[in-house]
Amino acid sequence: MNTSAKSEATYALIVDAAMEMAAGEGIGKLSLGELAKRTGISKSGVFSRVGSLESLQGAVLDEYDRRFGEEVFLPSLQQPAGLPRLQTQVMLWLKKVTDESTRNSCLYTAGAFEFDDLEGPLRDRVEQGVARWRASLRKTVLQAMEAGHLRPDTDPEQLVFEIYSLIIGAMHDVRFLRDPSAPKRMQRAFNRLISTYKSFNEIE
Repeated sequence: MNTSAKSEATYALIVDAAMEMAAGEGIGKLSLGELAKRTGISKSGVFSRVGSLESLQGAVLDEYDRRFGEEVFLPSLQQPAGLPRLQTQVMLWLKKVTDESTRNSCLYTAGAFEFDDLEGPLRDRVEQGVARWRASLRKTVLQAMEAGHLRPDTDPEQLVFEIYSLIIGAMHDVRFLRDPSAPKRMQRAFNRLISTYKSFNEIE
C-alpha cells in the first residue's frame, strides 16, 4: 500500500471510530484523545489527519450523510414519485434508526436533543442536516399531491411534522424502552396517518 492509500485508510479508520463513538455517546462527546485510545493511533497522529475537533465532527456528519443517502434516500428514488416514494423513504428511515445496533443511531435526531439549548457551529450544522431532510420529505409530499395520491388540501409541513414525530417516538421506544414491537407500531401508525391524507381516488 502506497503512502497516500495508507493515509486514506487511516483517516477512514479514525472517522469510522468517531462515528461509532458519536452514535453511542453523542457527537458532542467526541475527543481526539479518546479516539487515539480506541484506534491505537497517537493523539498527534489523529490530529495530523483530521485537524481540529470541529473538523472531525464535520467529517463524521459528512460520512453519516453519505451512508444515509446510500441506505435511505437513493433507494427511495427507485420508486415512482409520490406516495410510493414517500412510503419507502419513511420505512427505510424507520429501519435505519430503530436498528438496535448503536452504530445506526441517528446523529441528527440525537444531536437535536443534545444541542437544543446550546449555540455554536456544531448546533448549526446539526440543524441544517435536520432541515435538509425535512425539506426532502416535504418535496416528496408535494410530489404525492401533484400525482393525486394525497388530497390537494394536504398541509405538507403538518404531514412532515407528524411523520417526524412518529419516527422520534419509535426511536424512543426501541432505544430507551427497548420495545422490539415499536417499529411495527410505528408502521401501523404511519399507515393510519397516511390514510387520513389520501385522495378520494386513492382510497377507492
